[in-house]
Amino acid sequence: MNLLYPATFEPQPDGGFTVLFADLPEAITEGDTFDEAMLHAQEVLSLSLRGRIEDEKPIPSPSVKKGRQTHLVAPDALAQSAVLLRLARGDRPLSDLARAMETSWAAAQRLEDPHHWPSLKQLDRAAKVLGKRLVLSLE
Repeated sequence: MNLLYPATFEPQPDGGFTVLFADLPEAITEGDTFDEAMLHAQEVLSLSLRGRIEDEKPIPSPSVKKGRQTHLVAPDALAQSAVLLRLARGDRPLSDLARAMETSWAAAQRLEDPHHWPSLKQLDRAAKVLGKRLVLSLE
């Protein structure tokens, strides 16, 4: 699963862009140039996803890209790994994941902590337990 959220980049009359995410209404930002707006969009998307994890709010799956001014935005790697594991786990209890990984509940919980850097080995193991495979990409 790719975690690319569609964002609308609305040009402003006085220059610059306002960026809105339909899936995350709290994620709003702007930039003087398109590149600056894209950088701010990645930051606000990551912060919004982290906030939802910390507040135990639901995390929506990315919707379909619509419109000419819509661009796909990815959160940073830390937020992305936490969200992807949470979405892959679904309703399965964290204790089941820990048991299947043969690790502690606390170690399994850190995999979904958007402030903790899991190792590739941990992510790969969790993915296998969840019936998935870990795929890396550099863009």
